[in-house]
Amino acid sequence: MTVLCLVELDGADAADVSLRALTLARTLGDSSIGAIVFADSASAPASALADYGVTDAYVIEPGTLEGYAPQAWGRVLAGLAAETGATAVLAAGTDRGNEVLAHLGAITGLPMAANCTVVTPDGGRTHRLVRHRWAGLLLEHAVMEAPVALFTVATDAVAPVPADASEGAAIQVHVHQPELAEADLVVRAAESAGRAGGVSLATARVVVGGGRGVGGADGFAPLEELAELLGGVVGVSRVVTSEGWRPHRQQVGQTGTKITPELYLACGISGAIQHVAGCAGAKHIIAINTDPGAPILAHADYAIIGDLHQVIPALVAALRAR
Repeated sequence: MTVLCLVELDGADAADVSLRALTLARTLGDSSIGAIVFADSASAPASALADYGVTDAYVIEPGTLEGYAPQAWGRVLAGLAAETGATAVLAAGTDRGNEVLAHLGAITGLPMAANCTVVTPDGGRTHRLVRHRWAGLLLEHAVMEAPVALFTVATDAVAPVPADASEGAAIQVHVHQPELAEADLVVRAAESAGRAGGVSLATARVVVGGGRGVGGADGFAPLEELAELLGGVVGVSRVVTSEGWRPHRQQVGQTGTKITPELYLACGISGAIQHVAGCAGAKHIIAINTDPGAPILAHADYAIIGDLHQVIPALVAALRAR
């Protein structure tokens, strides 16, 4: 039996969320694991994938399919699932993973479950699932009946664990040439050179978050500087995107990105439940807020009651001094 996993990239490396999905894939019984990677074959992270139990990597090169076209990606997954006789196809529960798997479900007519935390084969055509609902506030137990199970893995549900040495095998890299229709390429997203590369919000190990307390679009410069010093990225609350201060792709929360960093520094963020649902997977939360009663403080490991416009520059200066 074969299990296929869509692997997203973070620069030249496999994204942390995809390594988590591969870790869950290994729990699906005695199955070989195939990774689907949209990248140049020379830059595909074959060694890292092999460490996580992948036996076959199917690479779709930019010359065949350039950019992110969700329906075309879904079509590629459908073709590979049929070609390999896959019993399951999964991806990380990111915006991209959920979108591509939804297209795959529409193309194949198969059910798709999003943001799963546990998937257990139950013999034949059924899988028992546990998945997040209401942004992780509830856990739903369900049974999926389908010849091929389609699901995404909640980004904070599984720790990325390499396979045992005994499970490791030589990985084979296959350059896959999909058959696509013109209609599959109607919707395609392009990323400007200025935005390409670097650490993504979903995979960053440090996130510096900014909320209404930042004061405006111009107030994010110190947060950008701090994030750069810490090797992280900037995230924002919903009100910031609603005001047009920062783009939606930087939003942390129920309607944004769920993050799982080592450190989340929440600056001027009150901590509405929708935002907390997005940052609850952080290992450590530090809050900077002038309001000692802000809800975010109840979830923080450490808190600084003070003005972020004074605290952040002082922190930046201390880091630069070291």
